[in-house]
Amino acid sequence: MAPRTTTLELHKEEMKFSAGHFTIFSATHRENLHGHNFSVYVALTGEVADDGLLSDYGPLKQAIINRCKSWNETFFLPSRSKHLRLERDEKGNHVAHFNGEELRFLARDVTVLPVANVSLEELARVFGEELVGDGSGMARDHITGLVVKCASGPGQWASWEWKRDV
Repeated sequence: MAPRTTTLELHKEEMKFSAGHFTIFSATHRENLHGHNFSVYVALTGEVADDGLLSDYGPLKQAIINRCKSWNETFFLPSRSKHLRLERDEKGNHVAHFNGEELRFLARDVTVLPVANVSLEELARVFGEELVGDGSGMARDHITGLVVKCASGPGQWASWEWKRDV
């Protein structure tokens, strides 16, 4: 009998977060500070095992929910932007320098992300790379593909995809 593959999709009520950001378009142009109610969708693809399961996806689902909780009610700043310089002041708060502007943020309100820009594309990538890790857990569970989608509202999504090297 040929292997049976399936795609398991996760999009639970707890897989959401509210966060602020601004997108940087050039060295002189950025959006104003604003926020979104983001949601996350994850799809696992792989081979169904003899027990009828693709994976025990409970730990993965919990990791998604935990990441959403940690990002909820924070303001995102990109650490890899070529147009924005971040520093910490004497109190440990964040100071962002952009095109002659100085934007100040309390440390407790900020999540600094390893991204060039705070965009749906980058949020989906960071989320996905964290879930995949080194890929060993995915291989153990016969997972061959993962898709992570982040939405900033109805009808506006970006996807990041991982495929296991076979």
